[in-house]
Amino acid sequence: MAVRSGLWPAFLGIVLAAWLRGSGAQQSATVANPVPGSNPDLLPHFLVEPEDVYIVKNKPVLLVCKAMPATQIFFKCNGEWVRQVDHVIERSMDGSSGLPAMEVRINVSRQQVEKVFGLEEYWCQCVAWSSSGTTKSQKAYIRIAYLRKNFEQEPLAKEVSLEQGIVLPCRPPEGIPPAEVEWLRNEDLVDPSLDPNVYITREHSLVVRQARLADTANYTCVAKNIVARRRSASAAVIVYVDGSWSPWSKWSACGLDCTHWRSRECSDPAPRNGGEECRGTDLDTRNCTSDLCVHTASGPEDVALYVGLVAVAVCLLLLLLVLILVYCRKKEGLDSDVADSSILTSGFQPVSIKPSKADNPHLLTIQPDLSTTTTTYQGSLCPRQDGPSPKFQLTNGHLLSPLGGGRHTLHHSSPTSEAEDFVSRLSTQNYFRSLPRGSSNMAYGTFNFLGGRLMIPNTGISLLIPPDAIPRGKIYEIYLTLHKPEDVRLPLAGCQTLLSPIVSCGPPGVLLTRPVILAMDHCGEPSPESWSLHLKKQSCEGSWEDVLHLGEEAPSHLYYCQLEAGACYVFTEQLGRFALVGEALSVAAAKRLKLLLFAPVACTSLEYNIRVYCLHDTHDALKEVVQLEKQLGGQLIQEPRILHFKDSYHNLRLSIHDVPSSLWKSKLLVSYQEIPFYHIWNGTQQYLHCTFTLERVSPSTSDLACKVWVWQVEGDGQSFNINFNITKDTRFAELLALESEGGLPALVGPSAFKIPFLIRQKIITSLDPPCSRGADWRTLAQKLHLDRWVGDGQGGAVKATCSPAWVERMVGERWTRHTLGPVPQPPAAGASPWLSEGRPCPWVV
Repeated sequence: MAVRSGLWPAFLGIVLAAWLRGSGAQQSATVANPVPGSNPDLLPHFLVEPEDVYIVKNKPVLLVCKAMPATQIFFKCNGEWVRQVDHVIERSMDGSSGLPAMEVRINVSRQQVEKVFGLEEYWCQCVAWSSSGTTKSQKAYIRIAYLRKNFEQEPLAKEVSLEQGIVLPCRPPEGIPPAEVEWLRNEDLVDPSLDPNVYITREHSLVVRQARLADTANYTCVAKNIVARRRSASAAVIVYVDGSWSPWSKWSACGLDCTHWRSRECSDPAPRNGGEECRGTDLDTRNCTSDLCVHTASGPEDVALYVGLVAVAVCLLLLLLVLILVYCRKKEGLDSDVADSSILTSGFQPVSIKPSKADNPHLLTIQPDLSTTTTTYQGSLCPRQDGPSPKFQLTNGHLLSPLGGGRHTLHHSSPTSEAEDFVSRLSTQNYFRSLPRGSSNMAYGTFNFLGGRLMIPNTGISLLIPPDAIPRGKIYEIYLTLHKPEDVRLPLAGCQTLLSPIVSCGPPGVLLTRPVILAMDHCGEPSPESWSLHLKKQSCEGSWEDVLHLGEEAPSHLYYCQLEAGACYVFTEQLGRFALVGEALSVAAAKRLKLLLFAPVACTSLEYNIRVYCLHDTHDALKEVVQLEKQLGGQLIQEPRILHFKDSYHNLRLSIHDVPSSLWKSKLLVSYQEIPFYHIWNGTQQYLHCTFTLERVSPSTSDLACKVWVWQVEGDGQSFNINFNITKDTRFAELLALESEGGLPALVGPSAFKIPFLIRQKIITSLDPPCSRGADWRTLAQKLHLDRWVGDGQGGAVKATCSPAWVERMVGERWTRHTLGPVPQPPAAGASPWLSEGRPCPWVV
């Protein structure tokens, strides 16, 4: 029966006091102290003694003592007696001997152990009494268990040649009790008892005596004790094989040119896993020394052969000359329209803006302004550095000739037939002469005060030039360029990442009287709590500057950016090179990645490659990959998916599963492939992808069914179920057919804007006057929840719309995002915010 209290017999009190006075140093083993003259057989002996134990987290530990014969048992911890009320006592009688037995239990908490300072450890022992004396148990040490997080030494990635030794060191984190170490190979436990080629040293290093191709894997050191289990960073070990030449083949028969040859292959063995290719040539040619090699040109067959070869060469040469002449004439015709640099400032004033013919409602009648002669432009013209190599310099263009620094004089054209001829050509249905430069990532156009639009097809990038943004009397050749990230050095620091393409519009330094609108895609998931977004612009000196912090705009800023779910619109009067950069404020910041699976259209060998691309969810990135795959002969085999990639420093993993072994064999040597976090996060690397190589068991195999997994460690993931016929299934090919965006890369005048001029005027007229019922610009902005800064007429600021989507919602038709003009500046204090010149909504152009 368990009791928590009792009376101490008097004689045991005397014995206890005597024992306390005579006890010396504590012993770690059982010690008996008999009473003089007593029977030593009746001294207590322990049936159960306390044992060493560890406290895990905050759970108390239980110590147990049991002795016989015993009339009392008490615990002493670190030299102090444990209180009687803290003991749980059970008394019993031994059935065979009739001697009294006693069992005592106590709990020890973490707080009790932590009170002991210094180098001394916390210990407890039992003391048992009987009529013949006392006996002390062994000491039990109580320790707080832990396992630190960081390994003292982690394994590192290695590349070793075949049959070379491998040593992967591992020093586990500090812990109590000391951690046990085990190794994983591609998440499978390494058991040295099953593989004599592998063993683990006392220092926990993994040793592979002779590297085999099967040893290519990701190795992880695992440390564990009773508290926790820790994993080191995985170390990729690649066992490569350098290529070696096969024996030379036999010499071929002697040919017509009195030579023969022999060949060899780099296949003994072939290079594997990045091993070096064979050095030297695979073909050896020598002159024949045999008497059988005697050829003359005296026979009629040889004469006919040589005559035919000469005739073919002459025909090819003549064809080449004809093509060169045709090309030169076409080039002269293209450049003749803009051969005079004076068109930069040729003046034009509209006399009437009305249809001139019933069958051509967009044709405008434009008369030249012959009253102006010279315009002085003061400022600096940045050198143009925006074209792909070879660079298109301003000094080679037709609009700006080399000028001195500081002050420039641009001359208007004189009243000659050339100006009238240019006006007549400008007044055609297209209103421009595009200047193609042979690149799919550039667009050129010639614009005047009527405005227009430039667009790089299939990239989501465009430049809208509102009417009157270019001063009347001037004509500019405007260009728009999409840059590859590797061609432009954009410095990124800390958690910054590139969210948009790098785009240039120019030439820089030209005079604009209203902002133009640069539209481009972005791949961020904008959230004020997760992102700090910045618009960067490259200066004339080449350095990048933050010109706008989104969300902290002021009405006086020279730049403005309207951010939508997948696109941003930059309003600026200063042309140049721009990029949208995001800085993560928390691990919740995410970028949208588009996942694309490509495979060959035609498979002529047993091997079949599946390429998984991980690219920014922007049109320009998609265009680059589609064009690359067309060159490689690839086709889309699954519908694209979106993955949200977070700023968690975790890599992206890709794996393939459920490949039918009876039909296909995977050549992947590891369980998964990885794309490092920083390769994706900085946003400057193109064509990031992994390739899974499968091998058909038979050439007749055409059906493929498997799964491809793509996931970020501790983050978002996507799964692709592949089930198609590799020889005739093309059902996904049309998903990535590049669409034609408007057909023309440049449009000038009214044809560039989807809302006709008269409808725009009616919208402005109906919403300009303030209305008591709220049918005005301000109410429209509030209803659409599209708010930005605008003057309130009292020198302060209120919010109003600036989104390119509001007219689409109001008019109810689907139109492109390029139909809005610049954001107006707030009116001066005391002015009405409802006038056309200071409307709180974007200009409808």
